[in-house]
Amino acid sequence: MSNETVNRFFGGAPLAVIFRLVLLSILIGFVLHAFGFNPFNILESIRSLIEALWNMGFDAIHWLWRYFLLGAIIVIPIWLVVRAVNAPRGR
Repeated sequence: MSNETVNRFFGGAPLAVIFRLVLLSILIGFVLHAFGFNPFNILESIRSLIEALWNMGFDAIHWLWRYFLLGAIIVIPIWLVVRAVNAPRGR
């Protein structure tokens, strides 16, 4: 096998390509570890990630709903009073 064929197969010098692949694999592994992926049980890790994202979504909705209700206790009565005070008078 000629040197040109090996370079064409790897897309460059083999040692440089292998070095870049190792660095990229470490970087991607670090990112996947931050998301909680486990290389020994990848399917369970994916399921756990989806479940965590699902729960965070509903927790955010619950959080927003509580703040909405808390603010509405103040905002709606004030709005009603302002509307009643500024309502046009009958002739």
